[in-house]
Amino acid sequence: GINPIITSELLTVPDGWKEPSFTREDNLHGLLEESSFATLFPKYREAYLKECWPLVEKALADVHIKATMDLIEGSMTVHTTRKTFDPYAIIRARDLIKLLARSVPFEQAVRILQDDIACDIIKIGTLVRNKERFVKRRQRLIGPKGSTLKALELLTNCYVMVQGNTVSALGSFSGLKEVRKVVMDTMKNIHPIYNIKTLMIKRELAKDPELRAQNWERFLPKFRRKNLAKRREPKKKAVKKEYTPFPPSQPESKVDQELATGEFFLRESVKKRKKMEAIKVKQAEVLSKKKEERNKHFIPPKEKPLMKKSTEGKDETIKMKVKRAKTKKLGALPVSAAPPSSSSSSKNKRKNKG
Repeated sequence: GINPIITSELLTVPDGWKEPSFTREDNLHGLLEESSFATLFPKYREAYLKECWPLVEKALADVHIKATMDLIEGSMTVHTTRKTFDPYAIIRARDLIKLLARSVPFEQAVRILQDDIACDIIKIGTLVRNKERFVKRRQRLIGPKGSTLKALELLTNCYVMVQGNTVSALGSFSGLKEVRKVVMDTMKNIHPIYNIKTLMIKRELAKDPELRAQNWERFLPKFRRKNLAKRREPKKKAVKKEYTPFPPSQPESKVDQELATGEFFLRESVKKRKKMEAIKVKQAEVLSKKKEERNKHFIPPKEKPLMKKSTEGKDETIKMKVKRAKTKKLGALPVSAAPPSSSSSSKNKRKNKG
């Protein structure tokens, strides 16, 4: 078997390594067939494209690609020429016109012609059905004054453009992967700040060479989704019946019911009499119910028994008040004070007698 140490060394890319660029020497004979791609652009984009079209033609001429613009049809087309030697140049040119049509400025879109730059146009229009909710989530991706989008650009080293129903991203392959994840999560109602926080931690961890071969799961935050708005449950829940392969039995007809009870074999006069009896019983029940409802209004409500108020407690309080009033005369001693002397009491008695 292959030594695992050798394989791990082969998998790691040395720092500062770059893939050699594709030159004329790599493909001396050029291309056999002519390839072309066309894309439509909106009317509001026409003025800008007219202005920057000479720059687009010049940039594509460097890789030997011919570009044409049809203003009547509203389309841009790119072709390979006999001088074209790089087979992938036409794909890059196709992406360039696609980005220009999606409102990406020429200064950014022209970077796609570089070897280490790729682009991704993420369609977000069909991810959310509700229009208001879609606009809200798209705005959440941009953030207040474009701060969230700017943070995402700085962390992924990608240019991100939110336009209508699409998000155009331009940058390295690893960065585009992160951008797509953040955009898709935002449209699935996961706030972009969580993913941005994770990206910031990953960026710091990447600086440490010791942690390169380790698992970063323990460092990354785990955000639990809190479903605060509970779904309203219906009042009447429909209970599903057990599945049976056999169809339900047919309901019994009146004749079958009569045969079961034996009424079928009775005479017509007896049948009529029984029907009338059943009707009379029903009528009597309805009448008794109505009578009860009428009589309800004439039934007097139950009165609560009157409680006799105790007067004994009141008498006692009055007596106490009188006593206190007597003792509170001018110069009189309080109730708690010692009783008066015998001589003074005898004087009072004499006065009263007199």
